Amino acid sequence: MMCLTFLVLLCLPVCSAYPLSGAAKEEDSNMDLAQQYLGKYYNLKTDTKQFVRRKDSNLIVKNIQGMQKLLGLEVTGKLDSDTLEVMRQPRCGVPDVGHFNTFPGMPKWRKTHLTYRIMKYTTDLPRNAVDSAIEKALKVWEEVTPLTFSRLYEGEADILISFVVKEHGDFYSFDGPGYSLAHAYPPGPGFYGDIHFDDDENWTEDTSGTNLFLVAAHELGHSLGLFHSANPEALMHPVYNSFTDLNPFRLSQDDVNGIQSLYGLPRASPEEPLVPTKSVPSVPGTPAKCDTALSFDAISTLRGEYLFFKDGYFWRKSNWNLEPEFHLVSTFWPSLPSYLDAAYEDNSRDIVFVFKGNELWAIRGNEVQAGYPRGIHTLGFPPAVKKIDAAVSDKEKKKTYFFVEEKYWRFDENSQSMEQGFPRLTADDFPGVKPKVDAVFQAFGFFYFFSGSSQFEFDPNAKMVTHILKSNSWLHC
Repeated sequence: MMCLTFLVLLCLPVCSAYPLSGAAKEEDSNMDLAQQYLGKYYNLKTDTKQFVRRKDSNLIVKNIQGMQKLLGLEVTGKLDSDTLEVMRQPRCGVPDVGHFNTFPGMPKWRKTHLTYRIMKYTTDLPRNAVDSAIEKALKVWEEVTPLTFSRLYEGEADILISFVVKEHGDFYSFDGPGYSLAHAYPPGPGFYGDIHFDDDENWTEDTSGTNLFLVAAHELGHSLGLFHSANPEALMHPVYNSFTDLNPFRLSQDDVNGIQSLYGLPRASPEEPLVPTKSVPSVPGTPAKCDTALSFDAISTLRGEYLFFKDGYFWRKSNWNLEPEFHLVSTFWPSLPSYLDAAYEDNSRDIVFVFKGNELWAIRGNEVQAGYPRGIHTLGFPPAVKKIDAAVSDKEKKKTYFFVEEKYWRFDENSQSMEQGFPRLTADDFPGVKPKVDAVFQAFGFFYFFSGSSQFEFDPNAKMVTHILKSNSWLHC
């Protein structure tokens, strides 16, 4: 882990502190700059200064060539004026040797909802301008991944953000204006994921100084697990580019490919539905959503939507579309069976598990995952259990409840094992709910149990049923 800490140092080598007079001293200063630059970003050993002095050394030539190739310069192997100019530019300090899109080991967050907190502000901008820049930078990554972010105002957050100067407690001090802009740590516990901005820079909302949004978006890429890109058009290119078009700002495809290699595609949105939205027309023999006797085979959430399964069909309801869509199961998942018994979403893994008989399948978006179906007994059920009637996962407590006839089992998602002391009677722990459960899901802090044409809104904190409704009330009947 210490090597990862080194990888995210964002400091740029400073020029020689000695006054320059004459070609010899200028050349000496250039060599010092090259040694520092190549040592920080291209693994040139710091004790090889004598090789740097020899401009024809194979070691220095190869390092310069690697730098020139990555940064889009003419590959000469020499310290020409263009190369020296780039070496003096502000940039991100993550070394340019290593993996292309991600840090070695591919560290990433093992959850899709992350928290952030701004610990200390800059005086260069109003607080609301800083808040806006950080929110905009987060949105850049949120739009192309399933990740979501929320802000905390106290306590510990996944990503802590601070504006600091010089030595600030992490052993990687800043160097004043003009060189090191910020540094960030890859995903992980403690200080990992955190971002520090050098408050000696002139932070601005435009490009008159150092644009806060651009640097924040780049550093957030590191906080999410991205390494540097050799593509000069990419946000994750190591050199700060003040000429980037901000209106509107768009990630390069290279950035998108990199972040999606870690976290996958974005969740469904009104503009980007997961799958085709053309509904199946109602025909004789298909279930009718406003039938007063309607019951459901299974219900699950899916990336913020609700799926209500009945026979070989399902209704798909989203918060942005009042009228639910009606689809064939086989249109979305051709290999899944009809007449499902149960379904639930594991939000932390972006997977929906569906059950039929003594088998289960895992689906992510439109795709059934490899290695399925599997037997339900791999979860720890005794041989006497032949099918699951209903299932729901409590994403806060990391517990999944499986209902079988009048009893239920509880599965610990952290240990991936069935808990001791189960099964228990449903009536004992969910008083007021009918013992035979057809389907169940969690929303707004409540469990919604479905039994026949009735549903029971259950408050797990008060341990009581708060409302009894028709099962199809979610379908606007």
